[in-house]
Amino acid sequence: MSEPVTPPEQGGVPGLAEMARVVARQRAELDRLHEQAATAAVVERAKGVVMALTGCSAEAAGDTLLRRSVTAGHSLLEECLLTLGASERSAPRSPEETPAAPEERPAAGPPGDGSDDGLGRLALALAHALTPQDVARCVLDHLSAGQAADSVVLYARRADGSLNLIGHAGLGSREAAPWRQLPPFNGLAPLDALRAGEPRWLEDFPQDSKRYLLIGEPPERWRSRAWLPVPGEEGADACVGVLRSGEQPFSPSDRAHLLEVARLCAGPLRTFTAAAQGTGAAPADPVGSLFEALPVAAMLLTPLRTSSRETEDFRIEAATAQAGGFLGGDGDPVGQRLRAYRPGVADEPLWQCCLATLATGERHEGEQFAHEETVDGATELSTYSVRVTPLEDALVVIWVRHAPSDRQEQRLADLQRLGNLGWANWNLHTLEASWSAQAYAIVDRDPALEPVPLADLPQLALPEDRPTLSCAVRDMIGEGPPFDVLFRARTAQGVRHLRLVAEALADVHGRPVDVHGFIQDLTARRRAELALVESEREILTQHDVLRTERALVARLQHALLPLPGHPVHPAGLRVEVAYLPAQANIHVGGDWFSAIELPDGDALFVVGDVAGHGVDAVATMAQLRFTAKGMVITGSSLTGALGRLNTLLLHSRDARATATMVLARYRPSERRLVWAQAGHTPPLLLRDGGVTYLRRPPGMLLGAAPAPHFEEAECVLEPGDRLLLYTDGLVERPPENIDVGLERLAEAVARHPDEEPGSLHGLLETMLADDDRRDDVCVLDIRVPKQEE
Repeated sequence: MSEPVTPPEQGGVPGLAEMARVVARQRAELDRLHEQAATAAVVERAKGVVMALTGCSAEAAGDTLLRRSVTAGHSLLEECLLTLGASERSAPRSPEETPAAPEERPAAGPPGDGSDDGLGRLALALAHALTPQDVARCVLDHLSAGQAADSVVLYARRADGSLNLIGHAGLGSREAAPWRQLPPFNGLAPLDALRAGEPRWLEDFPQDSKRYLLIGEPPERWRSRAWLPVPGEEGADACVGVLRSGEQPFSPSDRAHLLEVARLCAGPLRTFTAAAQGTGAAPADPVGSLFEALPVAAMLLTPLRTSSRETEDFRIEAATAQAGGFLGGDGDPVGQRLRAYRPGVADEPLWQCCLATLATGERHEGEQFAHEETVDGATELSTYSVRVTPLEDALVVIWVRHAPSDRQEQRLADLQRLGNLGWANWNLHTLEASWSAQAYAIVDRDPALEPVPLADLPQLALPEDRPTLSCAVRDMIGEGPPFDVLFRARTAQGVRHLRLVAEALADVHGRPVDVHGFIQDLTARRRAELALVESEREILTQHDVLRTERALVARLQHALLPLPGHPVHPAGLRVEVAYLPAQANIHVGGDWFSAIELPDGDALFVVGDVAGHGVDAVATMAQLRFTAKGMVITGSSLTGALGRLNTLLLHSRDARATATMVLARYRPSERRLVWAQAGHTPPLLLRDGGVTYLRRPPGMLLGAAPAPHFEEAECVLEPGDRLLLYTDGLVERPPENIDVGLERLAEAVARHPDEEPGSLHGLLETMLADDDRRDDVCVLDIRVPKQEE
């Protein structure tokens, strides 16, 4: 019953909250009356069946239905639907001949529920079903709550034995096409179930594929199926198909529950099977037909909620052909879950708009986006936005295509935002002005205020920039020449560097009447320019410092390591020296050499390399070079000299400095070469056209350990022998292994074994032709005369 509205006091108006409460109560009452009317119709039909079967009165039939429902634990509505489904055409004349009582029927709750409350809700939903399509949706909604079904199909048997699809849920219109009509052939599970009057449980897809012709595109989409005959007046005339995507078997409780669901569907389906048998066509889905006829991209969604009433997904109830292009899934979207059809939709504006519309009950529209589509055979980008509108407990989603004028306006706004500029216009006749939103943001002006008049624009500039801007504005107002002025303005975010460009439109007399232009924020660009200038200044200063330092170090190195202008002849040998600095030409390295004749007539040869570059490397090089020569001249052995040099390096100013070295002493009377090394590359010996590297005696680089072990090695030189001592810059090319460079040097020397003295320059060109030298190169080319003098 609706409640009367209390009249307001004289001259008053009823409160909106009170009116809303009254409307809500009336709507709830109207829903209750509709449900009561639908339930009453089912009850009266069931009472008529009991009266026809038993011959009792209407009151006794009602008591019989109520007693059966209490005994079986069903609701009255559920019992009425079961009675309608189990009725027979021939009415028996005694109570003993009535259909099986409800207490004899197996009772089961919905999967995962275990109670009869789910069947009661299904019975109530079926009471409101007006079409077989409604019946299929009610069954799918009931079964999907327990994950017992992904799709449901309903078949009615025609007089010729074929089956017509009269309802489906979970399938789109295109997906349902192969299921529309089944001929009366063997090997079809639905027909087999109807002929036998028993359900068929298809739970092993590979075996079922051999036994039955499985329908669907593709058929493996539904790995398990159940075909349940619906009891009718003379056997089964309808069949319920339950389709699952998983290959899990139907448990005993699942089977009992599905049989009960099929019996509940018997009553509502009785009114539809006759029409299907007569016409041979399933009732059309009006909503699906409507959406198929729409010329826009749209779809109808119904929310799928958890037990706590939270929305976890949406089912696509209907969709136009154009909607598939926006969803991007495979196959027909109708009947599928939105998140399954488009897995990433939960992170997209469409999902947020749907949730917002459900929460507020108001229409929501997302931001515009670009979508590629084909128009007249050509691919182009169009601008769309998604709009979600509530429709009772469903949502209508429409993709709205924006006209070129809308896109042009959006592009203009994007251009101003990306270019950090805004347009402005001043009418000199009416004194009206208009600015874009970006212009307000650039000058940090409140959008609620009027734009700054053209004559007052100089007030925005700092005092030192104001005269230039004032002169440009004054000349434009008077004579109309355009201007392009840079000035600074103080805002809440600090000083900004701005650019104002404007031009005037003149009337027929040549007087300016309208000024338009733009203002641009160049702060970021100006800061970058200043930073670049400062960086260039620092680079130039650093370059001068480096150039001065290198010149000083180079002069120091030349003073400490003078290069001979011609070959030298210690102990009767001919020695050619070559020294090449690194091509980088920034730092001076620590490579050095010595080739001297000792007081006793022996010759001393030294080649070394200090790690690093610059003043420190040159200082360490000088210390090691002169100390090594002094120790050998004063009688120290080669290994003893290396040990003392290692101690000296460890206690030098730079305790982390390291160096490699080769010390060699030649005794001309015996032509015997005694040598030792500290982590250096081995000497190369050329004899009779053959090239070999001398076996290195043990020795660790200087500065690496406090007490390294050094040993000496001997080699007797023969007339015509050629010996090369060198630093690693000659053979090393990062990142290749140094062994590759050693092999390359041996090959280069072996190719020209008979080169005349003075040919060291050619060898260096061969070894370093394609090398961007990162290290200095030092080489001693020692030759033994072919005939002793």
